[in-house]
Amino acid sequence: MLRVIDLRDRLASGEQLDYAALVPRAEFDVDAAVEVVRPICDDVAVRGVSALRHWSDRFDHVVPEEFRVPAADLAAAVEQLDPEVRAAFEVAIDRRRRVSAAELGETSTTVELAPGAVVTQRMIPVNRVGLYVPGGLAALASSVIMNVVPAQVAGVASLAVASPPQVDFDGLPHPNILALCHLLGVEEVYAVGGAQAVAMFAYGVEDLCPKVDLVTGPGNIYVVAAKRLLKGLVNIDSEAGTTEIAILADAEAEPVHVAADLISQAEHDPAAAAVLVTDAPGLADAVQAELAAQVPEAKHAERITTALGGHQSAVVLVDDLDQGIDVVNAYAAEHLELHTVDAAGVASRITNAGAIFVGTWSPVSLGDYCAGSTHVLPTAGCACHSSGLNVKSFLKAVNVISYDRAALSEVARHVEVFAESEDLPAHGAAVSRRFPGDASGRRRPGQE
Repeated sequence: MLRVIDLRDRLASGEQLDYAALVPRAEFDVDAAVEVVRPICDDVAVRGVSALRHWSDRFDHVVPEEFRVPAADLAAAVEQLDPEVRAAFEVAIDRRRRVSAAELGETSTTVELAPGAVVTQRMIPVNRVGLYVPGGLAALASSVIMNVVPAQVAGVASLAVASPPQVDFDGLPHPNILALCHLLGVEEVYAVGGAQAVAMFAYGVEDLCPKVDLVTGPGNIYVVAAKRLLKGLVNIDSEAGTTEIAILADAEAEPVHVAADLISQAEHDPAAAAVLVTDAPGLADAVQAELAAQVPEAKHAERITTALGGHQSAVVLVDDLDQGIDVVNAYAAEHLELHTVDAAGVASRITNAGAIFVGTWSPVSLGDYCAGSTHVLPTAGCACHSSGLNVKSFLKAVNVISYDRAALSEVARHVEVFAESEDLPAHGAAVSRRFPGDASGRRRPGQE
């Protein structure tokens, strides 16, 4: 089911291997999608609610009676929850909140560089955030938790959630999404999906939704394209693409577990990527056999088969674990599972991954829901430079500079010299004019 990329013995033969190029990824042409969403975003900016009605009808095939979901519908969604579902939601909220509180850490740091020379860094929450929750192939209610909880812990004062209206629910978002919003105390919820939701947040819509400062949350390529197009007008968290899982496994791994975990992520999307990296050909064969047995039993077998058979998914055979670690670090997967002897030790050698799942009892699906970690993670290799959505995503660092006269005098000449070196003499003059003439008693650096 998975195609095989064999890297064994190629290093020994002297070949230079570019692992990032050799391990394939799903195609994700955001630039092309930007041109698709540009007229949608422009229309929302100009026509507001009328544009939302038009694009909701065209893409979601339903126009909500009210784009802002009434409070009564939010409360009713909680009342209608199955008790076991509600219990699962509450466990997930509690664990994500506790981890988020730890992520917050210190919100103010002060450094005294010299007597009277103090710089303080304050972490200040963004004023208003628009949180997007997908509702396409799967209504990802868990994304409500992953967006809202860290934003609340960060101290964001104004939160709005948008999710596509559903034909099956009279133009409201999925009931589980509404229920989670109510459980979390989010009262501003919009039945708006896709690029038009991002545009609504970015521009604001008169008499409906005030403009936000930051848009977060995953979505399809058109949501990503709208975020790219409107970045600058608002800030965004990331350009999250199609989900991906990489598993690094050795001969001791359990094939049933490895196969199940590859399937779990392939279930998301026909373009989802599932990559197994192993130095054990016997394990690879056993996993292929398990996939053949497990996939037909899955509810979304057709979608999973397409994903596993796509060019973005593969078994990568390596010489040894060291090469396997190099391969997964180069791939920089959104989700990386480690099914190896001393998986914790291997985890310490991983430098690039959105999230690392250590050992056979830490599957990605745990992180999707109840681990306490975030599941909004960098894709497409961006884990080499970016982090998943967390409390700090909703904070901005502001330096507060407080020097007294003596402290400024201590470095005044350095500022003047630096300014002259950049041919910006007025910068230096802004300091020297505070000390009119050397006779004023300004101490030069090094003077007693």
